[in-house]
Amino acid sequence: PKRVVMITECSMADNVQAELPDVEMVRPCNLCPHMKRITLPKILDSLVYLREEVTVDPMIAEKARRSVERMINLKN
Repeated sequence: PKRVVMITECSMADNVQAELPDVEMVRPCNLCPHMKRITLPKILDSLVYLREEVTVDPMIAEKARRSVERMINLKN
């Protein structure tokens, strides 16, 4: 396609864009203003102290799990 939405973290989108220079990509950095607030020290703090918790509705989690499993099972 000529234009795609790249749903991944910003540097991964940059890597993909480098491989596909003729494809216009709408990247996550253009979509989510909060991505730049995530830093390595904040991730470390979250892992060490287990303060942050994300809960996902079980119905949404099941649909997301199926999508991820389909992506993992794709063959070239």
